[in-house]
Amino acid sequence: MTSLAEIRSTYLNYFSKQGHEVVASSPLVPRNDPTLMFTNSGMVQFKNCFTGVDNRDYTRATTSQKCVRAGGKHNDLDNVGMTARHLTFFEMLGNFSFGDYFKEQAIPYAWEMVTKELDIPAEKLLVTVYHTDDEAANLWKRVAGLPDDRIIRIPTDDNFWRMGPTGPCGPCTEIFYDHGDHIWGGPPGSPEEDGDRFIEIWNLVFMQNEQFEDGSMKPLPKQSIDTGMGLERISSLLQGTNNVFETDLMKALVDASANATSTGTDDSIITHHRVIADHLRSTSFLIAEGVLPSNEGRGYVLRRIMRRAMRHAHLLGAKDPVMHQLVPALVQQMGAAYPELGQGQRLIEETLLNEEVRFKQTLDRGLKLLDDEVADLADGAALPGEAAFKLYDTYGFPLDLTQDALRERGVSVDTDGFDTAMAAQKAKARAAWSGTGEAADSTIWFDVADKHGTTDFLGYDSTTAEGQILALVADGGLVDSADGAVQIVLNQSPFYAESGGQVGDAGHLKTETGSAEITDTKKVEGVYIHFARVTSGTISKGQGAGLTVDPTRRDTIQANHSATHLLNEALRATLGDHIAQRGSLNAPDRLRFDFSHTKALTSDELARVEREVNAVIRQNTTVETRIMSPDDARALGAQALFGEKYGDEVRVVSMGRKDGSGKGTSGNTYSLELCGGTHVKRLGEIGAFVALGDSASSAGVRRIEALTGQAALDYLRAQDAGLAATAAVLKAPVAEVADRVKALLDERKALANEVAQLRREVAMGGGAAQSVPAEAINGVPFQAQVLQGVTGKDLPALIDEMKAAMGSGVVLLIADTGDKAAVAVGVSKDLTDRVSAVDILRAVTPELGGKGGGGRPDMAQGGGASADNAEAAIAAAKSVLEGSK
Repeated sequence: MTSLAEIRSTYLNYFSKQGHEVVASSPLVPRNDPTLMFTNSGMVQFKNCFTGVDNRDYTRATTSQKCVRAGGKHNDLDNVGMTARHLTFFEMLGNFSFGDYFKEQAIPYAWEMVTKELDIPAEKLLVTVYHTDDEAANLWKRVAGLPDDRIIRIPTDDNFWRMGPTGPCGPCTEIFYDHGDHIWGGPPGSPEEDGDRFIEIWNLVFMQNEQFEDGSMKPLPKQSIDTGMGLERISSLLQGTNNVFETDLMKALVDASANATSTGTDDSIITHHRVIADHLRSTSFLIAEGVLPSNEGRGYVLRRIMRRAMRHAHLLGAKDPVMHQLVPALVQQMGAAYPELGQGQRLIEETLLNEEVRFKQTLDRGLKLLDDEVADLADGAALPGEAAFKLYDTYGFPLDLTQDALRERGVSVDTDGFDTAMAAQKAKARAAWSGTGEAADSTIWFDVADKHGTTDFLGYDSTTAEGQILALVADGGLVDSADGAVQIVLNQSPFYAESGGQVGDAGHLKTETGSAEITDTKKVEGVYIHFARVTSGTISKGQGAGLTVDPTRRDTIQANHSATHLLNEALRATLGDHIAQRGSLNAPDRLRFDFSHTKALTSDELARVEREVNAVIRQNTTVETRIMSPDDARALGAQALFGEKYGDEVRVVSMGRKDGSGKGTSGNTYSLELCGGTHVKRLGEIGAFVALGDSASSAGVRRIEALTGQAALDYLRAQDAGLAATAAVLKAPVAEVADRVKALLDERKALANEVAQLRREVAMGGGAAQSVPAEAINGVPFQAQVLQGVTGKDLPALIDEMKAAMGSGVVLLIADTGDKAAVAVGVSKDLTDRVSAVDILRAVTPELGGKGGGGRPDMAQGGGASADNAEAAIAAAKSVLEGSK
């Protein structure tokens, strides 16, 4: 029997003899592709070689690449143990050409490797090609002597490989092994292709094109080869089985699981052991690379894998943690090829043990919650999919365990609803891994996170701390030292990174060799990025640094943040429980709060909200922050805050007392919210709260902007000063300012009307209107005048007076205001069917240096740059009338 280790070495040695560089497996966490959660194929580490971005000192390579397919686009997690072929962790054997050889050599290499080196009978093999790839089909005929019926042309993407929506792509050819007609299944492309008779053992990708966003393709400058053969699959074939779990390596791990659980390996329980064996490998390799269980990103997927294995151990009846006991068996099997397993063995064992202890507690809780959910079901009703998903996603209670537990009770599960909830969660997870900012920036921060982990935040308790500089980024790249603009990553920091509506902190950093001013702090995947400028000397990677948050700025930010919590509750108390937060901003100079509400607040409502917030501030109670489980937070009355998924621990911030006494039980808490931001220690630190006003943010959403502390006092003082200044000008007491201003405005309006009337009378006075008699143009009475001392606003009233005097006719008035001209045209009602005031206006204004104008058929207005060409304008009006019918 040929072991996996022997097959691996045979493959690598063969291609080494063919001039290929034997390249070590790259990490499971990709270093060159932040769009991938895990390395899922052998070509990942060579991605930039295929595109031409990376030029290495070799053009041929061969690898045995460790891969994980358990998250994102490539996810085989739920199939493991259910089929004979699927694994979450596997090794991919591959040979690669970067513009060196192409199909004419790749196909002979593959045929010789399979039939000579691995000694697989040629008569048991068949191949697929892309349906238009005549070159590959002809090569298989010539090199392997395969007849047409064993060269299957596939017209689908099964035989056309793409890196993604854009990038290198090309047709591929796959080698299949026929296990014989005693196993059900048909050849590829047939209705029975999903059976186990014909098994793909090797895929050769011919990277010959590059695809662009518009769907077009063009040939690559260097046509390349990318191949992949699953080590476990080919080993199962060579070891006389069609099941990857019956190979020497996997069988050893299955036996270790059976021994640890004191069970056998008969058919009724073998699936449990197979899941444990596979998941042991994927979790151990991920932990060895520094991925630890968490509730987001890679850590979240790792936790899913771990808990799935632990659930199967539970189904086997294991009372004590099992997974950590199996690590020595894995190190024995794979430690020689992958020394990182031995180096990280202690960490792997400790992580598995801690997680399994926690999961057993979660499992007991999940079973209890499941009992509660079922108790409320009507007879014959299925468990809602959302409830099943909540058990799975929040408490690590998998769907199949839920189904197993309910099957005995005759209760089914709404799997469609579960799938809908799962799809929504997966979409959210994919979005979280889509990167932020430019691709280059995302790559840097993902690399930093992969190498150093996330940043520990120390700023809840202090605005000063010490940290170690882990990375420096300047001019878009990692640098070892900096003396100008730079982005800094530290292992721990008191600087709050922008999130949850709270802006990032600013302050100072000092090392032995330099100082820097930090202007902002943001985070990407848990990595805190300090935006800074070195103000003296230089700072370097690896240095220790003293860190000081600007205390005044932090104080004002967290005062605004705490006031936002109080504002939220005051709005609910004033307007109703329908109020829900829709966004917020907590900055040094102000706060902004968006909330669901359909109409503007009245001045009385806004005043009531403002009074209530200030009343709670005056309580000056301590702001309490506790870390607790979601269940405990619910028990405190925070149920309404749980609209999204939270982890095993949540941060709950409570403020004030409902009775205003400053004393009482937790049930008397005024504001109780989940929040990761920073807050005042006592409510009195907020000082004062002033609401600047209420406005519309979007449909069904209102916005309140407000000030606190010194900013609120400065605003009120400025308002008082402005009012006092106004009173002094009016020579009136402050209390009478509003009445006095209203009286002045009324007087001003009356005077303005009187002045306008006098201007019109002056313009028309002395018989001016009558001194320019109307003339008949094409049977239409027409009167035109150029006026001085009037404005454009005066012209409509004058037009009406002149039309009334004429009875029937057209009036054109041009007001010469000195620096420009105003125009108005009036047409009596009886003539609007023959001529339009708008048409006349549009003919007149160009002569005055204007453009167009508008109005109604009986009245139109416009303007021009000057009244100098008034005679030409009047002539233009006459021309329109001459053409009227």
